Amino acid sequence: MAVRSVRRMGDPLLWARSQEVTDVAAPALKDLIGDMRDTMAVLQGAGLAAPQIGVPLRVVIFGVSANPRYPQVETVPDTVLINPVIEPLGDDMEEAWEGCLSVPGMRGLVPRYRRIRYRGIDQDGRALEREAHGFHARVVQHECDHLDGILYPLRVRDLKYFGYESVLFPEGFAGGDA
Repeated sequence: MAVRSVRRMGDPLLWARSQEVTDVAAPALKDLIGDMRDTMAVLQGAGLAAPQIGVPLRVVIFGVSANPRYPQVETVPDTVLINPVIEPLGDDMEEAWEGCLSVPGMRGLVPRYRRIRYRGIDQDGRALEREAHGFHARVVQHECDHLDGILYPLRVRDLKYFGYESVLFPEGFAGGDA
């Protein structure tokens, strides 16, 4: 597997809707997932979407256990999610700080649904369905937004709460948000 370069905000691929995966058994998909895992691990991300490494397919990965970028968050199970669908469980939303490997060095205060149900297919072609709340729900929503060409700055309601981490958090970002 390989570590791939992450595309940055402004790249046209990041603004486009990704294509459905039609062949879960394709060797190229297995290679893509391996590259996504390697890339996410090296960059200490909480998640990664295929378009971020230049592949316009509806594939995301996410998971957090012991990550120095997110020292105060609950564990999120390592997950490969293909052709995801998200359903909000209620209207409750909460704002929290988010960052992104495609928008390095910046953070924004982003509203997300508190509770969701997500479903799709895992890397072995099995149906996957889970309910999530808190940080887990935030990560899933953030990564799936990438598949629809949405980067988190588009969701920031007040640009006073979007800026460089070093300016917003001069003592350092303590983690806890996506």
